[in-house]
Amino acid sequence: MSKRIKVGLALVSAVWLLASCEGNNTKKQESSNGKIEQVARLAIPQEVASIDPGNATDLVSFGVINQINEGIYRLDETNKPTAAGAKELATVSEDGLEYTIKLREDAKWSNGDPVVADDYVYAWQRVVDPSTGAEYAYLFENVKNGSEIIEGKKQPTELGIEAVNDYELNITLANATPYFDYLLAFPTFYPLNKKAVEEYGKDYGNSSDKTIYNGPFVLTNFDGPGSDVEWSYEKNPNYWDKDNVKMEKIDAQVVKEASTALNLYEDNQLDDVTISGELAQQYREDTDFVGVPDGRTIYLEMNQERKDKHFENVNLRKALSYAVDGEAIVNNVLGDGSQSVTGIVPKGLASNPETGKDFVEESGEYKEFNEKKAKEYFEKAKKELNIDTLSFEILTDDNDSTKKIAEYIQGAYKDVLGIETEVAVVTKPIRLDRTTAGDFDMVVTGWGADYNDVSSFLDLFVTGNSYNKGKYSNSKYDKLIEEARTTNATNLEARWQNYLDAEKVLLGEDYAIIPLYQVVEGHLINPKIKGYVRHTAGAPYDYKYMSVE
Repeated sequence: MSKRIKVGLALVSAVWLLASCEGNNTKKQESSNGKIEQVARLAIPQEVASIDPGNATDLVSFGVINQINEGIYRLDETNKPTAAGAKELATVSEDGLEYTIKLREDAKWSNGDPVVADDYVYAWQRVVDPSTGAEYAYLFENVKNGSEIIEGKKQPTELGIEAVNDYELNITLANATPYFDYLLAFPTFYPLNKKAVEEYGKDYGNSSDKTIYNGPFVLTNFDGPGSDVEWSYEKNPNYWDKDNVKMEKIDAQVVKEASTALNLYEDNQLDDVTISGELAQQYREDTDFVGVPDGRTIYLEMNQERKDKHFENVNLRKALSYAVDGEAIVNNVLGDGSQSVTGIVPKGLASNPETGKDFVEESGEYKEFNEKKAKEYFEKAKKELNIDTLSFEILTDDNDSTKKIAEYIQGAYKDVLGIETEVAVVTKPIRLDRTTAGDFDMVVTGWGADYNDVSSFLDLFVTGNSYNKGKYSNSKYDKLIEEARTTNATNLEARWQNYLDAEKVLLGEDYAIIPLYQVVEGHLINPKIKGYVRHTAGAPYDYKYMSVE
């Protein structure tokens, strides 16, 4: 059991708000005037890959960016978009295509410059510009001319965003987009100060000294993406809502091993750590333990453009899927409350617009553990591929949980199918680089919801999508997603059916990926921390509302 006094924690609208009294063994952090110092020390599971909103792609990076920058909207404690850079919610036309946004006039960058409409125009045009190479550019496809710009057919200046004046924006969409409010709170849609980006050039975002901020905090002591393992957030004195930001400083430290994290927590050196495996099982009944729900699914992706083209064979993909036991992973490998899944879309993300039924309830059960079927399909695959056996590499991050998952999968393929695999353990930035370059056979990867809609997951596997790392392609699937995005954008029932049918093609017919589990992160959290908000979609956490009691 923890040495700290234990206090329960409550879940509010799918977001954990952590609040309680101070533990007996927790040293009081008092300043000279007798007030509790608003300082916290948190563990981060991976290095940061990017702090450039236009180029970031992973949850850790989005989490950092969400503290130091801000967009038109910000997700509140209940996961709902609320006015942030805007002084009020947008005025939207009846057809859902025109957004008029009035920006607050007291928003400033950390260098003192006002945050103006042109900062949004510049940032959005930069993302869709093919020369930027932004993997998240596809999120702008529903903005007028977005698709054509991304394909190089039109100029970035033709994107459907216009600065009417310094504090008013007009946004024009190509298609009505039911989840567009959530995108306005997503880091890729945040503004950028053109003067700073051009001044620092290629070095922009490479350190805390070569970046400027408009969020609740500024970043300090950050020496570079992919390598730095310690940095700090300090309260931004220029932030428009600074009076409601209680924390003066938050220190972050990359800790990948659960045992190391636990030791640092028990020694009062960290206030929030992630644990998994045997330690998570051991501490599940500890009242400092919090299972933090996450709108994230972990899955295996196979490179269908691998040199020997073996993963193009659907029977091989079926065999590999049937050989993996998701229940064993969540119960025996993780032990943190994560749940095995039968599809790619996580529970609690979206519900039927008519019945309110969860997408997972209405979709099929596509992932099954069945050793007999695994062997049968592998025999079919070997005949079709004219091979006697198979070997490949499983790429994974170097954090504790994903390493153990890869090792479990390695054992399952050996025991069930006689397949020899090699586990390649790398840092997250390297894993992202390798998958983007197509330098992998199979990868343990995952996806967290960018916004509360099934499209956040199912749009990923359209032919040519930058996050379709395995290069899966099916014209039937592409057509269903396109209908949902355009023809049926305002016909919510038909759109819903499009996505149900699309998941059936992806997983029930093609076995394009292998879903493993929906993440529930096991945390030990110091009970003196209050207001630590976790989001199930978008940027994963928010320190703006945090305080120390």
